[in-house]
Amino acid sequence: MEPGWDAALEPGWEPGEPGEPSWARPGGALGGRGLLALAVASGAAVWATWAVLLMPGFRRVPLRLQVLEAYKQGLRPALGYELNPWLLCLANYRAWKAGYHGKISFLKKDLWKVNLSDCHNVIVFLAPSVKPPLASKLLAELPDDARVVAGRYPFPSWSPSSTLGQGLDQVWAYDIKEVRREVQGSAQQSRL
Repeated sequence: MEPGWDAALEPGWEPGEPGEPSWARPGGALGGRGLLALAVASGAAVWATWAVLLMPGFRRVPLRLQVLEAYKQGLRPALGYELNPWLLCLANYRAWKAGYHGKISFLKKDLWKVNLSDCHNVIVFLAPSVKPPLASKLLAELPDDARVVAGRYPFPSWSPSSTLGQGLDQVWAYDIKEVRREVQGSAQQSRL
């Protein structure tokens, strides 16, 4: 242990007493070990913030799933929902950089609270654990002529109308009218 460290651990020790570590005194030097500990703690905090909040949005999204690409292909209006402010800023920046500022909108809204009944083309890029509750929301709110395109992970209980690509770039397209027929047929069979 460093000199003075054992004194700091004694019961009844008060700051400013002899044996106080230098980093505990106002204006005291941090020292090599203190700087190393501070650097490690800061690095861990930055990494945790990146891993939890930002990295999921920076993973490569297949081009054909991006709202920008949907707009280029003629799907209008092009609208995205995102709660994470960093990802919202990134999405707006990408739209501006591509020259689509004002033509593509990204809103800070909760997808679960938004009414999707006016949507006819829905592109989702979400984790598998979110797909079952999202499937229920989409079936309840989307019109019959709507099409849903899922990237990276399919809807587990739906049969796609078509698929494109492979691996991480694979997408699944679902026609809601067909999915509803399939779900209703499965429900009738399970009752028998």
